[in-house]
Amino acid sequence: MMYEQFKSRAEGVSAEVHRFERKDTALNFMIEFLMKEGLADTPQTAALCAECGFLDERDRDVLKKLSGLKFDVTCEAASKARFGISQMDWALADTGSLAQNSSAIEQRLVSSLPTIHIALVPTSGILPDMPALLSRVHPKECAYLAMITGPSRTADIERVLTIGVHGPERLVIIFVDEFGGGN
Repeated sequence: MMYEQFKSRAEGVSAEVHRFERKDTALNFMIEFLMKEGLADTPQTAALCAECGFLDERDRDVLKKLSGLKFDVTCEAASKARFGISQMDWALADTGSLAQNSSAIEQRLVSSLPTIHIALVPTSGILPDMPALLSRVHPKECAYLAMITGPSRTADIERVLTIGVHGPERLVIIFVDEFGGGN
C-alpha cells in the first residue's frame, strides 16, 4: 500500500517510478534505459554512478563494459554527464519524496548535476512520512540529508514553471524488492 501511495505522489510531480522484484531485472531495466536514452562516451551523453550497496562487484563489472558509464565521480565529470546514478536510502509515501544520506559529496554530485537522475531504492526503505524518517536518521551518521521530490522545477521567473533549472530534468526511480539497502 505504501508503494502505491509513493508512486502516485511521485508521478504527480513528474517522476518516473518503476518496481522490480529482483535486482538482476532492475539492473537490466537500467541498462536498457541508458542505451535507449543514448548513453555514450561523450560529454552530455555519459553516465556517472556513485558508490552504492545496490551494486556488487559482479554488477559493477557488467556496467563497466558499457561505453560511457563511469564510477570515478568528480564535479567536472558530473557537470558534463547526462545520467547520474545513485542509491537512495528512503522514500516517503505521503509526499513521493526520496531521502538519502548524502554525507559523501559523490552522492550529491550525481543526483543534482546530470540531466537525468536514476535513483535506486530498496522497496523496504519506503516509510510513511517525515517523522518516521527522522526517527531513523542519526546526526552523527548523517551529516547531510538530501530530500528529492520529482525533477528540479521552479516558477520564480515571472511565475512560469521551468523544469531542470536547478537540477535534473528527469527523475527515474527504480525500486527493488529483494534489495534490503542496509537500513
